[in-house]
Amino acid sequence: MRRRPTAGWEETLADVCHDEDRHDLGAFEGAAVTEPMRFFAHSAAGLDPSHWQPLDAHLLAVGQWAGSFARVFGAEALATVLGQLHDLGKYTEPFQARLRGSAQRVDHSTWGARIACQKFGAHGQLLAYAIAGHHAGLANGQGEGQRTPLADRLAADLPALDPAWRQAINLPAGLALPKGFRPYGEGPAQARQAKERAQFQFAFLVRMLFSCLVDADFLDTEAYYAHIDPDERHRRHRHAPVPTLEQLRAQLDAHLGGFQADSDVNRLRADVLRHVRQEAAHAPGLFSLTVPTGGGKTLASLAFALDHAIRHGLRRVIFVIPFTSIVEQNAAVFRRALGALGEAAVLEHHSAFVEQPPPAGDPDQYQSVQKLRLAMENWDAPIVVTTAVQFFESLFAARPSQCRKLHNIAGSVVILDEAQTLPLTLLRPCVAAIDELARNYRTSIVLCTATQPALNAPDFVGGLHGVRELAPERDALFRKLARVRVRHAGVLDDDALAAHMRERGQVLCIVNNRRHARAVYQAMADLPGARHLTTLMCAKHRSAVLAEVRQMLKDGEPCRLVSTSLIEAGVDVDFPTVLRAEAGLDSIAQAAGRCNREGRRGVEASEVLVFEVANEDWAPPPALEKFAQAAREVLRQHRDDPLSPAAIERYFQLLYWQKGEQELDAHDLLGLARSSQLQSLPMETLATRFRMIDSVQMPVIVAYDDDARQALASLEHAEGSVGIARKLQPYLVQLPRQGFDALRKAGAIRALAPEKWGEQFVVLEHEDLYDSRFGLHWENPTFINLDRLVQ
Repeated sequence: MRRRPTAGWEETLADVCHDEDRHDLGAFEGAAVTEPMRFFAHSAAGLDPSHWQPLDAHLLAVGQWAGSFARVFGAEALATVLGQLHDLGKYTEPFQARLRGSAQRVDHSTWGARIACQKFGAHGQLLAYAIAGHHAGLANGQGEGQRTPLADRLAADLPALDPAWRQAINLPAGLALPKGFRPYGEGPAQARQAKERAQFQFAFLVRMLFSCLVDADFLDTEAYYAHIDPDERHRRHRHAPVPTLEQLRAQLDAHLGGFQADSDVNRLRADVLRHVRQEAAHAPGLFSLTVPTGGGKTLASLAFALDHAIRHGLRRVIFVIPFTSIVEQNAAVFRRALGALGEAAVLEHHSAFVEQPPPAGDPDQYQSVQKLRLAMENWDAPIVVTTAVQFFESLFAARPSQCRKLHNIAGSVVILDEAQTLPLTLLRPCVAAIDELARNYRTSIVLCTATQPALNAPDFVGGLHGVRELAPERDALFRKLARVRVRHAGVLDDDALAAHMRERGQVLCIVNNRRHARAVYQAMADLPGARHLTTLMCAKHRSAVLAEVRQMLKDGEPCRLVSTSLIEAGVDVDFPTVLRAEAGLDSIAQAAGRCNREGRRGVEASEVLVFEVANEDWAPPPALEKFAQAAREVLRQHRDDPLSPAAIERYFQLLYWQKGEQELDAHDLLGLARSSQLQSLPMETLATRFRMIDSVQMPVIVAYDDDARQALASLEHAEGSVGIARKLQPYLVQLPRQGFDALRKAGAIRALAPEKWGEQFVVLEHEDLYDSRFGLHWENPTFINLDRLVQ
């Protein structure tokens, strides 16, 4: 008996539900063949068909894999059928002829989608998106897009389907939504809220099921080719044993056992850690961890995540970090904290290298073995450290390689580090995705930051319900950890700023773009301890500079550092004075975290000076001006303590009010989903419109040291690129597309072995363009204009 849909969903399902008993599936099949025919899923070059993979075995195995992946969010039955039907179109003579060498193009994905719709009505429609798109990617249900809409696929002429499929697959009589599936909304307005969010939730479910399918398909295909060719290059490292969460917690406990509470700040950090771990018993759901910068959030959040996951049977911990530049840094912290097990437990995944697009032509023409060459992680690791771009763009994606990992987010603890950095233009869709993961995919989300954004309903439209704070006595904690004075220093021109840097022996200056940072550095380059830090320096170079800075600060030597905002993202330095160009209040709070971080100086001797720039070339770009404007207002209203929780809350309320509901979903993703129906879910359009980074950044490799040169030399003869790509990540500088193209036109960069790797590995050819003090530089006005807006 079909389970009645959850309240608020009846009208949506009724639009497409039909009495499945009245459908005659045989009407869509060809006449029975006169002679038995063997059907195969995959062939192998040079091997007799007796070594090919039987189609029924592939369908059943993919169904089992997919069902097991979806079990964590209650959709095992849906995903099992999904796997069983995905390659149903291979039960046709044209596809079998293709395996034997025919050049005829064959659509083998649509038959399963058609059968799903006919057999299972509305729930089959959900499956049809994933089945039809499991090679080419998710398409819109109707309307325009680069991919053929699902409705057109379902109506297309297809080769006759052999009835032999019925003997291989035993489909259930009916399907239902995942058990316990809950609509959005709480309180009296629940029915209206549920209806408004329903299509978004259906699209989210499609992506999650799609993830289960493509990962299962890749895995079974891999297993088949590994069986016929046991060469280790076909085996992924995922088969190697990984530590359990219990083992990792034991290692972390041993590491934390060496922590010395030998100062007021360290005692407060110990109190935060102790309290946070006590909160792990709470049921999975939404949490916040609001601790001032330097209060020990990083390891406290890891400890909570492990305790919470073990207590509630969750599977992994995923750290989502706003900036690529600190993914490796935080991953290194976790590896050290996890001792001997750290290397095997922690997976880094971000978009440092550009993913190569699929070859031109019909994606369904891919040979099965090409699936094995996708340099793609599926996040099957105990600890994953990734970027916000990678995380959220995957949650809205349509390509198989991007969606493959999604099912492994379900049943996890997700730590959103620096949650306030979510882009305002996509804030409402991001919040909707956070809510959906916690609501229906057994995921605990922790909004971890010193400057907690005001995202709770009903104040925030479509906001979060039931968020639980993990930190002890938030307001009192902020008072105890207050270590600096923040004041506005007025307008500073370049000479006045240089004077501030000269007057102080140890000082950090943070500005809003790389050109300004270089100008400040050049004005004080003759001073002892002058250093420069921007993303025009590769990560290896930046690490070397930071090591020098920390040593100079420790030894009490002069240290004058100018940096862009990258230093605000989890970089552990401790200056007596910080100068900060006007920016958002959250950025000012992060800058304050680099001042008197350890609390060894008095508050009066530790100052954060916010200044307005006089030169309009150094002013915040238009995208950041509203942040600075809201911060100015709050600095006036909360002069005594502009970093208090009340001031921060006021700042975000003011910022969101200034932006307005529409600007917080600038591409109208939620409106687009709301106006669709189950037959017209805009899967491809949602993926196209959701872009956290508007301007494409292109990576250039800098041969900064011998390790980089050795890795580059190995590319020529390497059979795979994943391992080398990881080795080269610390040597990348990201450039705007126009600047990248201009450098290439000038012959300053070149692609290594393009016939083999395309443009995946582009190296700086003219090493004199990379300066040992401030990294990659150019004097061409084209580059200067482009560089102004990049940090």
